[in-house]
Amino acid sequence: MRHSSSIVAVLLLIATLAGCDALGLESAEAVAERRDAEGRALGGACRHAGRAIEDCYTLNPRADKAAVFAGWREMNDYMRENQIEEVAPQLARAPRRTTRGQTAAEPEGDPKVE
Repeated sequence: MRHSSSIVAVLLLIATLAGCDALGLESAEAVAERRDAEGRALGGACRHAGRAIEDCYTLNPRADKAAVFAGWREMNDYMRENQIEEVAPQLARAPRRTTRGQTAAEPEGDPKVE
């Protein structure tokens, strides 16, 4: 009798934990949705900042290119429909590091990659 109650308890525990997101386990669908949303957000932000799609790909090599492009295109359409101008970044870039660990001066002018 004691053996069967232990089995029931273990089965209940397994059933409870199988659908539990508190363990930090994400399903493949949730990961794909998150990556798509992040890619779209990156693409939209790149377009809003006036970056070319190729520059956006270069700056975000780990992002899904299809999602980045979809976000860039959606923001482009939205900006055209609502006559929204591009917004140039306001923060200065951090100084670059040379191969010896020294800082190099950043060139003056527009920070966009042409």
